[in-house]
Amino acid sequence: MAKRDYYEVLGVEKNASEDEIKKAYRKIAIKYHPDRNPGNKEAEEKFKEAAEAYDVLHDPQKRQQYDQFGFSGPSGASGFGGFGGQSMNMDDIFSMFGDIFGGHAGGFSGFGGFGGGGHSRPQQHRGSDLRLKVRLTLQEVATGVTKKFKVRKDVPCSHCHGTGSEDGGNMDTCPTCHGSGVISHTTQSIFGMMQTQGVCPTCNGEGRVVKNKCHQCNGTGVEKGEEVVEINIPAGVAEGMVVNVPGKGNAGRRCGITGDIQVFIEEEPNDTFVRDGSDLIYNLLLDFPTAALGGDVEIPTIEGTRLRVKIDAGTQPGKTLRLRSKGLPAVQGYGKGKGDLIVNISVYVPKTLSRDEKKELEKMKDSDNFKGDAATKRSIFQRFRNYFN
Repeated sequence: MAKRDYYEVLGVEKNASEDEIKKAYRKIAIKYHPDRNPGNKEAEEKFKEAAEAYDVLHDPQKRQQYDQFGFSGPSGASGFGGFGGQSMNMDDIFSMFGDIFGGHAGGFSGFGGFGGGGHSRPQQHRGSDLRLKVRLTLQEVATGVTKKFKVRKDVPCSHCHGTGSEDGGNMDTCPTCHGSGVISHTTQSIFGMMQTQGVCPTCNGEGRVVKNKCHQCNGTGVEKGEEVVEINIPAGVAEGMVVNVPGKGNAGRRCGITGDIQVFIEEEPNDTFVRDGSDLIYNLLLDFPTAALGGDVEIPTIEGTRLRVKIDAGTQPGKTLRLRSKGLPAVQGYGKGKGDLIVNISVYVPKTLSRDEKKELEKMKDSDNFKGDAATKRSIFQRFRNYFN
């Protein structure tokens, strides 16, 4: 089934505030919650669809990327279902209800007593993301490029191999949550008795506690280190875009999930071309004889080659030529084909002239051709060209 626009799924406008998005999702979640609709596959799919939409739209960065790229984006630019290639499961969805209904991360059950419960699992610590800036030339943008960075970050402890335990992994079940990673709270709400599940304060959601902490990392499972990271920048990226590199950020505590690296794109100015989206603009300065008589000129391309282009006789300043598919590629195939190379034509008028050149111009200035009263006579302009070549 084709994916629906996330704003349409939640029934909000594209300029909806964060509070409006949260209220819209809350309403749909209550209506289609699996505990309210046992065995109803259609309701479950709507519940998942709304959760995926909320996961994107309540996060400013994901929302910005979705607004710009739709369901496609820079390589791994996000981690939400359908956009970054990762699908949400029911545990992921239930973990979002703390944000919506005032609890903590984890599952919840019981809308006014209509069942539920049990949607909890021990958490893994996720390492924080790292941010890098990379400046690209226009040639690198055109072809894509691989950059190498030496990154200082949290890495798994070399002594305990990331377990946090001195003896290589001997951990006990948390006595507070009994291994679930969460503790339950029951409160009265407008929906009736509501049970929320929050992160266990003793084990921080892991469900286990280290019995004998590693002396090198003090039980965290991480230490400071360095890694040389190769980052593939796709062709067609633009200033301000963010390329996400999954799994190359800080290591998570005690064999947790590794964070990402977010690469912010900057562009270096180019002396030859001006970028306009996927199009490139080149300013061509013609000498007057070529503009009047016509001829062939060479136009540079972003690939480093040169194209021979015919200039028509009588070409006027301000005319543009469009060379199809000679611009920049669309990022990750977002869009169709390549942009164009647009040539803006200007005509150079010399500031100084020799005595002979002035005499020739004096002879021609009263001609009807120079007044625009008749067609250009090629023989006259040929004489003029001989003095400029």
